[in-house]
Amino acid sequence: ISMKIAIVGAGIVGVTTAYELAADGHEVTVFERRGTAAEETSFANAGLVAPGYVTPWAAPGMPRKVLGHLMSRHAPVKLGSGLGASELAWMWRWWRACKLETYLANRARMQRLAFYSRQRLHQVTADLKLEYDRSDGYMVLLRSEKDRELTRPGLQVLRDAGVKFREIGPDEARKVEPALNPDTDFAGAIHLPDDEVGNCRQFALLLKDEARRLGAVFEFNTTVASVSADPKPTLTVAGEAAPRPFDAVVMCAGIASAALLRPLGLKLPLVAVHGYSVSAHIREPLNAPRSAVMDERYKVAISRLGLRVRIAGSAEVGGSPTAMRAASLQTLYKVLHDWFPGAAQLSAGVQEWKGARPMMPDGPPLIGPSGLPGIWLNLGHGSSGWALACGSARALGDLMARRAPEVDLEGLGIERLRR
Repeated sequence: ISMKIAIVGAGIVGVTTAYELAADGHEVTVFERRGTAAEETSFANAGLVAPGYVTPWAAPGMPRKVLGHLMSRHAPVKLGSGLGASELAWMWRWWRACKLETYLANRARMQRLAFYSRQRLHQVTADLKLEYDRSDGYMVLLRSEKDRELTRPGLQVLRDAGVKFREIGPDEARKVEPALNPDTDFAGAIHLPDDEVGNCRQFALLLKDEARRLGAVFEFNTTVASVSADPKPTLTVAGEAAPRPFDAVVMCAGIASAALLRPLGLKLPLVAVHGYSVSAHIREPLNAPRSAVMDERYKVAISRLGLRVRIAGSAEVGGSPTAMRAASLQTLYKVLHDWFPGAAQLSAGVQEWKGARPMMPDGPPLIGPSGLPGIWLNLGHGSSGWALACGSARALGDLMARRAPEVDLEGLGIERLRR
């Protein structure tokens, strides 16, 4: 049955949802406060599609690590100044979700969705002949034996998931990525040939055009002021007096979705975990990475996206969405210099970016009915939005059509919050 559906948010999750619902024959309208798609969280992320590495932040040992990082200059995790009550409540829920059994259940949920999502990404890319900057292969660089030891449990996870990988020494790693700095000593690497990196924003813009071709309407520079579910879903746009009626509303606007749902009595424990990236033109292709590498110690990814190189990392809970923390950017430059010193043209045309990644305290996103009539959720993907978007969108489309999704969505619905 064809429905009239509103989607709030045109990031990677909103755009993939719009495409899948339009492909199912629904009448889709997307509302986005920015001037184009993928302007916020999806704008300049690392671009990694590595399903075996999609894991919850809430993991055993993480609270100790976060505390240990508080004093460190190049820490991968930082707490913003002036944490509010919602952030502190989130941190408490996050801490409780770090228990081993909770972590294992949530990791399985996220990885199941991530493998399905990669399959869907490849399917959509092939069907629509989409061409965006991407490259194959992913390598995790281990600076020391201690770093290698810390990755051991993760490798067992990859084995259990059937992920193809090789543990290699520095010489072999330099064959995979010949531009690695000869002066940087390191213990070895983990090479994952089937993983990839791609430009999330380019993909989102191409898919937006495909959704439009199928009849989806995108209303940009349009802020949704309120959403109502009683008795049927309506949505009020800022500056318009009358609410607009729909058969269904899908919330894909991250933190903004949480704010819109709060007056309806639905309190979602979402906070913004800010990430940073630096994108620069490649100065000399021979000095740049061929695909993507991850510095395991600093949790910084260096990706090649066409003629540019992107360095992305850091996780900052709370703090200002706009104020750039100098130390976080310095860490990105340091990691780039350690591994690929001659890769980027840093004198001009450098884009420094900070984006909010709306994250649930226990890790997995929320996909499915909200419990409010006609209002659906596809949000809370955190730093894994690009890796999970295509699968989340297809699964949601199936749920809305009352079909069984091709992926098991156990634990990804709103009922998880009531446990």
